[in-house]
Amino acid sequence: MRHADYDVVVLGCGPAGLSAAVNATIRNKKVLVIGGDPCSPPMHKAQKIDNYLGLPATSGAELLKRFMDHAQAMDIEIVNGKVDLINDTGAGYQLLLQDEFINSKTIIIATGVPYKSTLPREEELLGKGLGYCATCDGPLYRDKTVMLISHNEEGENEADFMVQICRNVYYVPLYKKVGTMDARVKVLQERPREIVGENEVTGVRMTNDQVIPVDGLFILGGETSPSRLVPGLEMEDRHIKVNRKQETNLHGVLAAGDCTGKPYQVAKSIGEGQVAGLQASLLASQARP
Repeated sequence: MRHADYDVVVLGCGPAGLSAAVNATIRNKKVLVIGGDPCSPPMHKAQKIDNYLGLPATSGAELLKRFMDHAQAMDIEIVNGKVDLINDTGAGYQLLLQDEFINSKTIIIATGVPYKSTLPREEELLGKGLGYCATCDGPLYRDKTVMLISHNEEGENEADFMVQICRNVYYVPLYKKVGTMDARVKVLQERPREIVGENEVTGVRMTNDQVIPVDGLFILGGETSPSRLVPGLEMEDRHIKVNRKQETNLHGVLAAGDCTGKPYQVAKSIGEGQVAGLQASLLASQARP
């Protein structure tokens, strides 16, 4: 990262996130965009977009490239990564990104389509043996048995970390090519089917119906519900509830794009991103009440 402190941090580098970043940068704000690769996978896969005004019959990948080129031409800082934790500091927000803490006066959530759980009952068991950051909560499971379910190869580093302090570490990759990990990590080929346990996690049932007893379960690299990432965030029908200024119920936290509700359209995301970027710039210039 170029800085430790920002005026605006945008979560998501799709059309809403990039639109927000461009408009905040025009207002001379210090902006950081955090997203995946590629940005906006659904748009990237779209063969043809016919309803974006002025650019008919354009592929999603080409349109997204134009958006990215615009942001890069303005020297907007864009990093590939995923925020694991956000804390309200009273004066702004502190974000944990790849083992590094950064601060921002405002946050714009532009993470795309609503969150879908990897397994049933995640919401119910969150904090009761289930978590989303192994390196954050690892010390709680010292000398115990844990399972890490990972959507991408980044989970391999967390498994290597956990095996240093845990008695047993099971690793379930939900992706194709697994790299080289500590030999003590037990890599499973079966997929998880459901979480076992009434009031806390006690095991995971796999697709072969085997139940693997565990003390802790971590789901890594998948989508993270905005309401889990930002405690207290008000949701409505799985979408983030916003007003006309794209403000949420939390001061300094805004949202734009598909995460705020239908229609899931590029033009709608661009417009909401613009409004969010302008409003975040205004809030970043004011003293927090």
